[in-house]
Amino acid sequence: MSGRPAPDGPVGPDAGPRVPAHRAGTAGGLRARRTPAVLAAVAAGGALGATARHALTSAWPAPPGGPPWATLAANTAGCALLGVLMVLVAEYGRGHPLARPFLGTGVLGGFTTYSAYALDTVTLLERGAAGTAAAYLGGTLAAALGAVWAGAAATRAVVRGHGAGGVAAG
Repeated sequence: MSGRPAPDGPVGPDAGPRVPAHRAGTAGGLRARRTPAVLAAVAAGGALGATARHALTSAWPAPPGGPPWATLAANTAGCALLGVLMVLVAEYGRGHPLARPFLGTGVLGGFTTYSAYALDTVTLLERGAAGTAAAYLGGTLAAALGAVWAGAAATRAVVRGHGAGGVAAG
């Protein structure tokens, strides 16, 4: 695989119907959406990610009336890692064909928790902490967007700096 982005854009089980010829028929192509291997990869990754998030939120409970820092940390870290993953898998075609469903949809999808983010915001509002809720709502969004951008930008810089052979292919 060359050290430059795939010309046909992102490819994976959750991508649109365009499948480059070099990925057609693989677990990274359109046909992979229905395979038991992809479903198993997502389920296994989801179990790992959700377990890690539960451990983090159990070890770092939200202070009374304060923001749930563990949820913010999980969402921010997950977004940064998703930026890294998408550059390596979608832009550079690196890794095993099940890397995106296992790591992206499974592990990172299970680790990040935007449903808890929304519930935490409502809970803060119901407790009368409107300022904290607003800061948490906007802060999480800004942190998540910044993290995915930073993760992707840093990964692109590293991959470009190492050329075609610098990043391990799966």
